[in-house]
Amino acid sequence: MGSRRTSFESSTPNTSVGCSRAFTPESESEHCIRCFGNCATSCLQTRVKNICCVGAGYVRGPTSAVIAFQNPDIRVTVMDLDEARMKKWNSKHLPVAEPGLIDFVRVSRENSTPNPNLFFSTNVSECVAVADVVLVSVNTPTKLSGIGAGAATNLVALESAMISVAKAAKSGAIIVEKSTVPCGTARTIREILTLYRPGVPFEILSNPEFLAEGTATDYGSSQSSSGLAAATALEKVYAKWVEPSRIVTVNLWSSELSKLVANAMLAQRISSINAVSAICDQTGADIDEISKAVGLDQRLGGKFLKAGLGFGGSCFKKDILSLVYLSRSLHLPEVADYWMSVLAINDFQRDRFVNKVVSKLHNALMGKKIAILGYIFKQDTNDSRESPAIEVIKTLLAERPAEIAIFDPGCNVAEVRQNIGRHVAPSEAKPPKPLGPVEAAVLILTPWDQFRYPALAKQHSVFRKYSSDGGVEDLKVFQKPELSETDIVALGEFKPSSTMSLTEMTSSDPLNRLHEQACPNGCVYCDSTQHKNGEIGSENVDWALIAANMREPRWVIDGRNIVDVKQMELLGFRVESMGKAGTRYRQRRS
Repeated sequence: MGSRRTSFESSTPNTSVGCSRAFTPESESEHCIRCFGNCATSCLQTRVKNICCVGAGYVRGPTSAVIAFQNPDIRVTVMDLDEARMKKWNSKHLPVAEPGLIDFVRVSRENSTPNPNLFFSTNVSECVAVADVVLVSVNTPTKLSGIGAGAATNLVALESAMISVAKAAKSGAIIVEKSTVPCGTARTIREILTLYRPGVPFEILSNPEFLAEGTATDYGSSQSSSGLAAATALEKVYAKWVEPSRIVTVNLWSSELSKLVANAMLAQRISSINAVSAICDQTGADIDEISKAVGLDQRLGGKFLKAGLGFGGSCFKKDILSLVYLSRSLHLPEVADYWMSVLAINDFQRDRFVNKVVSKLHNALMGKKIAILGYIFKQDTNDSRESPAIEVIKTLLAERPAEIAIFDPGCNVAEVRQNIGRHVAPSEAKPPKPLGPVEAAVLILTPWDQFRYPALAKQHSVFRKYSSDGGVEDLKVFQKPELSETDIVALGEFKPSSTMSLTEMTSSDPLNRLHEQACPNGCVYCDSTQHKNGEIGSENVDWALIAANMREPRWVIDGRNIVDVKQMELLGFRVESMGKAGTRYRQRRS
């Protein structure tokens, strides 16, 4: 992590510029990243002082917070036209739920720290005009109509954002495409910049997000000296916390295509193991045992070999469709068909799960209650885009159950209702009256740790270690004479015991970082949010209590394979999983 100290001493970089000779984008001469001209070595060493990020969504918002946290000498401004979203970024009710995110934001954000370097704004021209680096990360969904509908990427938001950037950006600014975009988008960005600012020098980089473990970041630039210099400038920003060996510089096309390929291959891996799980269901093989055995092969590894309901989210499907569209445009139908099969298996797996539910309830859901655990597409976030749960719920509603109750520890209840309303017609959402006794089934759609059984043990952290009775046994961070920002973030995990007074709490936290920023009276987010402290709910599901309140046959249909079938049967449940021996199969064998 970083080395910021509690004193927040200023470390403003040298602001001098070596020279200002005019430079055209087409030139290949040696130059620095700021003035793009032949200049002294001191100019080449000028550091980035101001970064503007256009877009404050699920990826760019958290990444900007980390950049600001790790680079206290760089001013980072996140710009988005959605005023409601920006109000949330400036409050304790962040629009994105990620573990520990609120702590990173509070360390750097305006109104949260004495010397802030993280700001949120809706004024695009003001933010872009002073930026050395402009990160463009806006929504790029799949087109729903027109040429390429259902596969091509909709670049309307990107074009609009780039027009605004082109009009306001200063000469010599580095423009970085962060959105996952089709190959050739950098050329489109260049055309927009040239159209609205002819003769003004800019450098364009492609820097798609690689947030998974392994490849931390990837750059694409032109192979001219100007492009490489710009890539080096951005690399220095990430180098504060990313191993240099994980920073890769490639050409623009390779960078744009690498992100699509990475997501497509991850999705392919998920579909592959899910296809095998269907075989397991028919043969009695155990998909978890197969995944473990296959993962021991070092050529394959064990990542993304967990069978389940299938993948969701805004990236995998969209990027595969973009790859399909590119393949068809290049007259490669066999390649397009191959990647489409990955999506076909994903749909097949989701439909197979729904068929399990309907079958176990005797093809008669009318008048019965279904409880769903999990709505978002993966744990530790609040992102429901393209979640498999949406299609599962739509299909089940067609069976006319009496009620579908949904719980997700990362979701706001009002937002879930609004989201479902966008996908389900009001007539479909209104269930019929129960015709008889309500028979419940529990469906697990998101692999939250809180849903597991047996429950997971508490995990050690950089701040504390748990004793055998679940208490905290190590509070050494409080004895440190000087706290780094890493220590301060770690303090966020501390929950004051019943014996610790508020005075003791604040004296151990001189920056008062453990107390949430107060909201004004009548805050709509405080009134509507599911979790009053803005955190993801962490309480484990009480499966024993659920069993006691359910009627026979007490079906649990586990779409994520996170509960132990034998242990659940001891509680009185009947369990069906994906690619694992369920209750009835085990009963037949016994």
